[in-house]
Amino acid sequence: MANRSFISIVTIGLLLSFIVSVPRQVESIGVCYGRQGDNLPPANEVVELYKSYGIGGIRLYDNNHDVLEALRGSNIPVIIDVLESDLTVMASDPAAASGWVNDNIQPFSPDVNFRYIAVGNELIPGSHPQDILPAMQNLQNALVSVGLQDRIKVSTSVSTNVLGNSYPPSAGTFSSNILPILQPIVAFLSANDAPLLVNVYPYFSYIGNPDSISLDYALFTSPAPVVIDGQLQYQNLFDAIIDALFSALENVGGGDVNLVVSETGWPSDGEEVATLQNAQTYLSNLINHVGQGTPKRPGIHIDTYLFALFDENLKQPQGTENHYGLFSPDKQPKYSLNL
Repeated sequence: MANRSFISIVTIGLLLSFIVSVPRQVESIGVCYGRQGDNLPPANEVVELYKSYGIGGIRLYDNNHDVLEALRGSNIPVIIDVLESDLTVMASDPAAASGWVNDNIQPFSPDVNFRYIAVGNELIPGSHPQDILPAMQNLQNALVSVGLQDRIKVSTSVSTNVLGNSYPPSAGTFSSNILPILQPIVAFLSANDAPLLVNVYPYFSYIGNPDSISLDYALFTSPAPVVIDGQLQYQNLFDAIIDALFSALENVGGGDVNLVVSETGWPSDGEEVATLQNAQTYLSNLINHVGQGTPKRPGIHIDTYLFALFDENLKQPQGTENHYGLFSPDKQPKYSLNL
């Protein structure tokens, strides 16, 4: 999770016994596996944790081979990120993209259930967003060359800062300054039947504008609709953000592009509303909700990855960033919720 500015209402208007079993309607709830800690268990124990709690997907922020080895035979769906440091050479040299696939995908396929390659995490806008699309194209061609293009989809993960307007959700548009970068990426996704990956944090929206956004709206606990958008009614901020993104995609010819929530979560410490109870409330309500779709797309399940598996003591800046884990580093669940 990168640093992000806050989305205001003006512009947008556990867990499993803990996770003893994932209900059928949310069978694709995944969890992001960040490793920025010096007290975390080894990869084989982590994969066993995913299996024992029935977690439906894993996001990896790098191509660590110990983790990939541990995932062999698990059938856990995988999002694997391309490191920012690899983007420029991968964008300019098709052989580098082919080498990345040959080194990190082919040796583990079909024993590892790769689903998406995320080419960059929250790099639009960023220092070199112009590298993202050519890197995606070169990776796509590399997958085609080894016959994996139908099984593994190439995308990029963006933050909700790509939205220029998101209130009301039906008026969602991408920011004009990123359109030259993002519009051809959307066209690529549409042509290759790939989703856009997006990191969605109602927590940041709330703390950025608590005078305009109610905590209930951010936590899925509002007793009544908060935003009325024509015939659509929004009772939670998560749906409003997702539908604003769908509207923005439609506005650039990407109405057939789906969304995958590649990160979402709520910290349990570090700020006034970053409490164990609020995190428990957000996570449990989210898990129960995402299988229902949104007001704009009812009944359409949104694949969702929770951030993150562990509290990571080396995450920077210190504070809330260290308290997103569903588990403590000793593998004990932080939440005690019945579904």
